[in-house]
Amino acid sequence: MKKPYQALIFDWDGTLADSTSTIVHAVQQAFMENDLAAPSEHEARHIIGLALPKAMQYLAPKATATEIEALSESYKRLFLHPDNTMTLFQDAQDLLPSLKPDYWLTVATGKSRRGLNRALTEVGLDGGFFLATRTVDECASKPAPDMILSICDELGLAPRDCLMIGDTTHDLNMAANAGCDAVALTCGAHDIPTLQSAPHVAMFANFQQLTTWLHV
Repeated sequence: MKKPYQALIFDWDGTLADSTSTIVHAVQQAFMENDLAAPSEHEARHIIGLALPKAMQYLAPKATATEIEALSESYKRLFLHPDNTMTLFQDAQDLLPSLKPDYWLTVATGKSRRGLNRALTEVGLDGGFFLATRTVDECASKPAPDMILSICDELGLAPRDCLMIGDTTHDLNMAANAGCDAVALTCGAHDIPTLQSAPHVAMFANFQQLTTWLHV
């Protein structure tokens, strides 16, 4: 028996894609390239899911607009290096298709449109696998509710008809701001104590546990 939601809204990095360590490394290298002290792993993990300029400003609050732009450009080049191929968590790759008969699958991510399209192609989920997708090129950055509300408008749904699934408090707070439920996954960027500080209806260690819950 499925849960009472019509649509599932997935975050990308750290939720579906096993990309947290790649992002952290690219952030730290971008700072070093620009002669700035690299953030700690914990600090770099915290900004995953935010729009890139907002993330860099959080990590370098005294940086000028020019410095933020330089950090962002360095990060994009480092993250998009050909050696950094996008991969899904294995259980997400195996089980995501099993959700399609019962739920509308969508994505709301802090990635750019170009970045998400590239990622979808790399993992073989382009060509309309997701019914709707939103990036920071179309909507305000998390935790603003805009991505969720925009998906709802496109699909003719109310926020209560949707479930947000993410690995950061940015995802969970976006859902709360939009008026929809959220589930936290602990396999990504934010640790359990951090996730517990934001609203959620359930918390799971991996995609397998989430899928079981959604079908019970």
